[in-house]
Amino acid sequence: MVRCPEKEKNSIIERTKDILSRYLELEEIIGIKKDFEHPLPYKKVISGNEDVELAAEQIREKWKIGDEPITNVVELLEDNQIKVIELDANDSFDGLQSWINGTIPVIVVNNSKFKSRDRKRFTILHELGHLLLPLDKVDEKTAEKYCHIFAGAVLLPQKAIRRELGVKRNKISIQELGILKQQFGISIQAIIMRATNLGIISDYYTRYFFKYFSEMGWKSEEPYKLEGKESSKRFEQLIFRGLSEEVISMNKAASLMNMKLAEFRSKKLMVG
Repeated sequence: MVRCPEKEKNSIIERTKDILSRYLELEEIIGIKKDFEHPLPYKKVISGNEDVELAAEQIREKWKIGDEPITNVVELLEDNQIKVIELDANDSFDGLQSWINGTIPVIVVNNSKFKSRDRKRFTILHELGHLLLPLDKVDEKTAEKYCHIFAGAVLLPQKAIRRELGVKRNKISIQELGILKQQFGISIQAIIMRATNLGIISDYYTRYFFKYFSEMGWKSEEPYKLEGKESSKRFEQLIFRGLSEEVISMNKAASLMNMKLAEFRSKKLMVG
């Protein structure tokens, strides 16, 4: 959701329209036409956490992920016809989501805000929750809560967290959580919330844990950094494809990349 000054909000919307229009034009030129297929079998009204957990499981099943870690969230969404637009904006903006013509799902994320990869992954999936979950009949606060649960459930499914942590725990070490964070690409704080929501740890221990976490100065910058990149090269790949198949010229490729021709050549995006 956009929570930023009106001028910045309008700038984000206009830049998103520009990037998306070039993306869709490139797909049309190359002849790629694959409609988005909604991964949820039916639009059941969300009435509790269990419905959110079920929706996350159904999406993982539809996209053939099972209960394994997701290597790259952006690539996963793009592979399933969800456009992910990354742009730089001020820190008042996290992300937003929308449907173009009611058929093309789009997620926009502030690339410059998220210094940690796990926060970026979580934010993208939070926005995916707003896109896919039937939240029309719940208030805004509840919808936000459900989308947080959804993001955590997609990143770290119920079967996986119970397998890794067990059914019931009195306490969990930072080392365990750090390993799980690096394995599934989800923050330690989000893992603790997953464990709380699923009844693996008590509310009392959760409060103790977050107090300790805050005292250690880890709330904004967690230990056990998540390495790697969270992005997609699909657009550039399609540019290369168009050039190789000679359906776009060098000038058109530069235009679609929003570059001057000299800049396009200097970056050596063309291979061969």
